[in-house]
Amino acid sequence: MIQPFLRQKVYPACPPAVLCLYHRKHKLSNHTSGGCAGCLTGCILLLRFFCPVAIINSYVAMKIKNREAILEIFLSIFFLIYTAAHVYVFFKARAALGFGAGAGGALAVFMLLMIVSPLLVYYAEKNHYALIARFLSYLGYMWMGTLFLFFCSALLIDVYHIGVYLISRLSQEPLQNLMPSAKVSFYVPLILSVAIAIYGYFEAKNVHTEWMAINTSKLPGGISRLRIVQISDVHLGLIIRKRRLRNIIGKVKEADPDILVSTGDLLDGQINGLTGLAGMLGEINPKYGKFAITGNHEFYAGIEHAMDFTKKAGFVVLRGEGVTVNGVIALAGIDDPAGKPFGVYKEISETALLSGFPKDRFILLLKHRPVIDKECEGLFDLQLSGHTHKGQLFPFSLITKMSYIIDAGYLPLRGNSALYVNRGAGTWGPPMRFMSPPEITVIDLYKSNRD
Repeated sequence: MIQPFLRQKVYPACPPAVLCLYHRKHKLSNHTSGGCAGCLTGCILLLRFFCPVAIINSYVAMKIKNREAILEIFLSIFFLIYTAAHVYVFFKARAALGFGAGAGGALAVFMLLMIVSPLLVYYAEKNHYALIARFLSYLGYMWMGTLFLFFCSALLIDVYHIGVYLISRLSQEPLQNLMPSAKVSFYVPLILSVAIAIYGYFEAKNVHTEWMAINTSKLPGGISRLRIVQISDVHLGLIIRKRRLRNIIGKVKEADPDILVSTGDLLDGQINGLTGLAGMLGEINPKYGKFAITGNHEFYAGIEHAMDFTKKAGFVVLRGEGVTVNGVIALAGIDDPAGKPFGVYKEISETALLSGFPKDRFILLLKHRPVIDKECEGLFDLQLSGHTHKGQLFPFSLITKMSYIIDAGYLPLRGNSALYVNRGAGTWGPPMRFMSPPEITVIDLYKSNRD
């Protein structure tokens, strides 16, 4: 039996029965590898606000095989929801400030610019206007994160307002003194969202090192400890550049790993101008090597370019394949299902892949999304995943918690298997985190006489 013991932090662990709301309602036992259609259908609008193609691909891509069609659906839904959020904030501001046509027009123009900023970033980078692309990226995505926080805060006040109104009507008692004014309903969310955004910007740069230790009898003689370091969801691109990567690499070097693994989304969807970043990752040379798998963003960035970068950085990419490293440990890597609509997904039976390893060696399964194949429980010792960012910005973490069996931390499984979900070292979209600090994970395997 694998006996994990943790230090520095007690990792959250959800029981296997805690699944998404759809599965609770229908009493289903597990998620499918393609994602939960019921949960996604129910949450699609909120999820779309913050997670583009990554969220709907598992549900829609099974039916749509055309990349342009997926992009068209994504853009339509994203800009519809993003525009509606801006309209909501505009009328909140006008009700509180009472500005005239001139100020209202200026604010509307600015908001329109922010709505289309993702497209402006794309075209600026495509045409090699790197500085413009980075400026618009920071401005647009910081605004997006702040707007999201404002929207959530203001919505809570509106819910309270509606609740007081309904109680007043039902009780026939005047409760106007409990009603927040238009200015309170605007300034409280504004101050709160700006404060959280500023905090979240600096929190996103503060990479934590999470430590986990596991006792196992599956290490060969002569090795008393094997140290694995996991990085995930770095999202190298316009925002995560040399300075942020240097910080992550510094944390990895401090840990002095025997093996380094990257569990997907090493790159973002925009990968122009990454000169020198592969070389920086190449500075890390663990004793038993570096291994990586695909995440959804490797496919959005262009799988050939992403694989070229990853290999230049010194990683062995495992796409539906496994290796036994010097007879010490076995690793298996699963392709992310985002590759299916692009026709480049490496299809393989996880059961067949894992069954081919010697049972007397520790089997490490690398899989970007924290989805468990129930038939494989007991065939691996530890699955390392990422993808969720633990929501990245609260309260979005409530959605990721409902969407996956666990969205961060350690979870024991059946058959002496276990799952660990990394919160990610980088950011996607808004360069900020709130109640979900970035991390690298250090896993120490210690030799024991018995499982």
